[in-house]
Amino acid sequence: MEQQLDFLVDKVVAELQKKLGEASEQAPSPKTETGLIQLRSEPKAEPVVSATTAQAQAPVVNEQHAPSAEPERTSHVPNPKYKEGLDELLSSTPARIGVWRAGVRPLTKTMLELRRDHAAAVDAVYGEVSQAVLDQFSLFTVETQYDNTENYLKRPDMGRVLTEEGVRTLQERGQKKPQVQIVVSDGLSAAAVDANLKDVLPSLMDSLKSYGLTCGTPFFIKGGRVASMDHVGEILEPEVLVLLIGERPGLVTAHSMSAYMCYRPRKGMVESERTVISNIHRQGTSPVEAGAHIGTILSKMLEQKASGVKLVL
Repeated sequence: MEQQLDFLVDKVVAELQKKLGEASEQAPSPKTETGLIQLRSEPKAEPVVSATTAQAQAPVVNEQHAPSAEPERTSHVPNPKYKEGLDELLSSTPARIGVWRAGVRPLTKTMLELRRDHAAAVDAVYGEVSQAVLDQFSLFTVETQYDNTENYLKRPDMGRVLTEEGVRTLQERGQKKPQVQIVVSDGLSAAAVDANLKDVLPSLMDSLKSYGLTCGTPFFIKGGRVASMDHVGEILEPEVLVLLIGERPGLVTAHSMSAYMCYRPRKGMVESERTVISNIHRQGTSPVEAGAHIGTILSKMLEQKASGVKLVL
């Protein structure tokens, strides 16, 4: 009986040892130095491979989804005779060229783009400058006699003269006889002010500071035309004045701004006495560069005591 029990015990122990041996072959024992190295390296092996794969794939994903700064300029003309010349034209102008046709009509994509850009232009004319943008630069508001947008479009002369209340506000809050006076107006594109003022104005202020020029109190004219700067000149009598105003929007952009500058503006001035930088927007004259260049021009106006065609740049 004891012999049978000893035999069974030996058999069980032998089976257990066999199973332990098989387990040790599949997974190294943590008690051995080799086992410790393998246990530490094995968990790292898989993440390293997956991270490398993710890094290799990441640039492709980013290129596909990253928004471009400017719309893609491509030709829809099938098999053009002079492809290099057409590509050169496309790279040199934002105008709609190489759009091709479907029968005698433009392509559907072209028509949709035209309708989109026309809607943006209408919104720019009938929109209003964000109050948050004006508050950001502490610009108080005065109005012209434009009354409403429809009247503003039909009667440009009414956008050249401030209301009586606007004159009083300017006399109370504006600085008299400043060296440089900065004025902002919506003009024909409120969207232009929203899009560019945050870059143009700080750059302009830095430029004036670098030339050692002092600035009066900047403000905003609602419903202003270019010649409204003449009325402001009569009231505040600045040496030089710059008017940052929204341009008439087109189908290329609705965000274009102009900077009209004048030495000692006054009523009765002719257009040749003004100096202007136009097409200030992301795809035209850079807003930051424009602000810096405006400061340079104003300093030359003060040196030469002239503007417009009399100014030597």
